[in-house]
Amino acid sequence: MEFIYTESELDDIAKKIIKSSSSKTLAFYAPMGAGKTTLIKALIKELGSSDNVSSPTFGLVNEYALASGELLGYHFDFYRLDNEEEAMDIGLDDYLASGGWIFMEWPEKIPSLLPNDVQNIKIEILDEETRKLTLA
Repeated sequence: MEFIYTESELDDIAKKIIKSSSSKTLAFYAPMGAGKTTLIKALIKELGSSDNVSSPTFGLVNEYALASGELLGYHFDFYRLDNEEEAMDIGLDDYLASGGWIFMEWPEKIPSLLPNDVQNIKIEILDEETRKLTLA
């Protein structure tokens, strides 16, 4: 499934991803500057969290909750990892088993740790304002 969109259409794209996703574990494949974090922010908002969403580049993982305090999920940025062992050291298995939504930036850094049911999302930059998203 493919979507062409601009930033002004992110809320609609987030709804479509949530409706069409085969999993609550989403792996985002895209080059730097393609809008992974911006899209994840729209997804987290659409799922009902008002938490401030930012890339967890230095902390590796951010946790998000619903207004009720219930866990919504976790947002990972694996860009700075040197190897998969570092992901295991932060307890990736426990996060994946939490039952919450999982949003992963740079999943290509941990290929053998990705669950079988992961929903792969590829974002391509078409021009400065337009992106192509593929759910695979």
